[in-house]
Amino acid sequence: MENDFETINRLIRTRRSIFPPDYSDQPIPRDVVEAILANANFAPTHRLTQPWRFTVFRENGLVQLADFLAETYRSQTPPAAFSQGKYETTRTKILRSSCVIAINMELHPEKVPEWEELAAVACAVQNMWLTATALNVGAYWSTPGNLDELGEFLNLDPSRKCVGIFYMGYHTAAEKPAIRKPIEEKVTWVE
Repeated sequence: MENDFETINRLIRTRRSIFPPDYSDQPIPRDVVEAILANANFAPTHRLTQPWRFTVFRENGLVQLADFLAETYRSQTPPAAFSQGKYETTRTKILRSSCVIAINMELHPEKVPEWEELAAVACAVQNMWLTATALNVGAYWSTPGNLDELGEFLNLDPSRKCVGIFYMGYHTAAEKPAIRKPIEEKVTWVE
């Protein structure tokens, strides 16, 4: 049996972006999504603002999100630059997912700067990603170019903003090695 260090080390080093073309048709049960989100809730947060907020799209919700993002792309793209392929890909990657989560951030400017809230949200997403990895759920964080419109679609009030979407699905992707330069190239020791 692995000890805690070996387990976390393995999860961190095997976490990858897994994209919808590799997702299977197997649905992610709601309790699995809830477990992934519950671990997001234990991210570090300065002054306990806990700025992470999530909107979960499943089943018919995926169709609504796919239609919105595709139509927003169509309406914002000049006809000469419009690509039917990109339009279809926008819809397909959402509909191929078992679950898509809008990653939202609640701002508390009277308590902490926005960058600290974004750092806390990113830590929450990393917790989600590591949990998904442990459960063999593929995932990746995407930041579409129409985040402002997505925030409107989500009916976010002015104290909140959308910072991306998190695609998830059980997958058949083969393991890939991480591509990282050695840590020694990124650390300066002062002793």
